Amino acid sequence: MVIYTVRPGDSLYSVARRYGTTARRLAFDNGINDPSFLTVGESLVILEPLQTYTVRMGDTLNSIATAFGVSLDELWRNNPSLLGSDNIEVGQLLYITLPSPELDRSITVTGYAYPFINNDILRSTLPYLTYLSVFSYGLSSDGSLLPIDDTEIITTAREYGVAPIMMLTSINEDGFFSSERAELLLSNPEIQERFIDDVVRLVNERGYAGVEFDYEYIPAEYADDYAALIARTRARLAPDGYVVFADLAPKESDNKQGLLYEGHDYRAVGSAADKVLLMTYEYGYTYGPPMAVAPVGPVSRVVEYGVGVIPPEKILLGEPNYGYDWTLPYVEGESRARSLSNVEAVELAAQKGAAIEYNEVSQAPFFNYYEQTENGPVLHEVWFSDARSS
Repeated sequence: MVIYTVRPGDSLYSVARRYGTTARRLAFDNGINDPSFLTVGESLVILEPLQTYTVRMGDTLNSIATAFGVSLDELWRNNPSLLGSDNIEVGQLLYITLPSPELDRSITVTGYAYPFINNDILRSTLPYLTYLSVFSYGLSSDGSLLPIDDTEIITTAREYGVAPIMMLTSINEDGFFSSERAELLLSNPEIQERFIDDVVRLVNERGYAGVEFDYEYIPAEYADDYAALIARTRARLAPDGYVVFADLAPKESDNKQGLLYEGHDYRAVGSAADKVLLMTYEYGYTYGPPMAVAPVGPVSRVVEYGVGVIPPEKILLGEPNYGYDWTLPYVEGESRARSLSNVEAVELAAQKGAAIEYNEVSQAPFFNYYEQTENGPVLHEVWFSDARSS
C-alpha cells in the first residue's frame, strides 16, 4: 500500500497511471465523489494488488472465488466497490490478492453504527469488521432499557460473519449522556439486577454476540460500582460464550480529574471486561479550540498508561472518522465547531480552493478557508484525519 500526497498539477488519472491502477478504483477507495479534480495536500491510499482478474461472460463472484482459492469475504475486502454484494460486470477489474499486512499481524476491528445507517455503507464496511457495535440501548427514568429497532442491522452483520454487539449507554430519552441516569443505575442494587436480567434476555432474543458498556459522566464515588456491574454482567453472559466490552475515557494516570474520567477505573474495568476500548479522540471537539481530534502525543500517553494497568491483548484503540470546522477567532464559551466526516472535509477544501496542510506534531491534516458573509469574510479552520494519521 502506498500513501500518496497530492501535488500541484496532479490529477486522479495521472496518479492512477503512475501506479498502474484506474481512476475509478482510486476514486472509490478514497471516497472521491468528483474525480475531475484533486485537492493539493490530500492523501490518497493506493493499493498494489499481487493478483487481479478481469470479469468475463458467465463469471460469478462465487466461481471467481473458487477458481482462485479465496473466500468471498476476501474478494469483498479487496474490492469495496462491490458493496458486499455479488454484482459484477463483464470487463470489471477485480483485485484477487493483496500483500499480507505488515508484520503479518491480524487485528480485531470493531465499528459503531446506528440502526438507520445507509445500507450501502454498512455492506461495504462489514467485510473489514470483527464486531459491529449497534448504538445504543439507553436508560429510562425508571432504570429500564430504552429499546431500538435493531433487527435488520443484526441480521445484516450476521450475513457477513460479523459479531453484532449490543451497546449499553447512559443516554436518556433526549439523546444525551446523563450522569443522573448512570447514578440511578449504579446506586440501586434492585435496578441493577433487573438491568442485568434484561440485558441477558435481549442478547439472547435479538441475536447479539455480546454487550459493550459505554457509560459516561459517572460520578467518582460510583467507579467501583460501575466495574462491579460490568463484572456481574460478564459472569452471567460468559458461560454462554458472550463477550463483554467496556469503553474508557482517555486518561494518562489514575488521578486524572473531571467527571468524564473519575468514574472509569482502568484497572478495575480492565479486569471486569473481556476487552476495553480507549476513547482516544475528542481532543479537538465542538466547544474547544481548533486542534486535531486525535493528536498523536496525547493518544500515545493514554496508550502508555493503558498498557501499564490493563493486559495489552485486551485493549482496542478508538480511531475517529470525522473532523471539525471552526470559525476564527475562537472565543471560549461562545464558539461552536461544526462536525463533518473526513471525506466531507476534503470535499470542503476542494470547494474552497484550500490547500491541505499536515501538522507533524499532531500527525493530522488541516486547512483554512474564508467564508463570505453579509458581515464580511469569516476565517475557518478545519482539522480532520486521513491515511497518514490513522
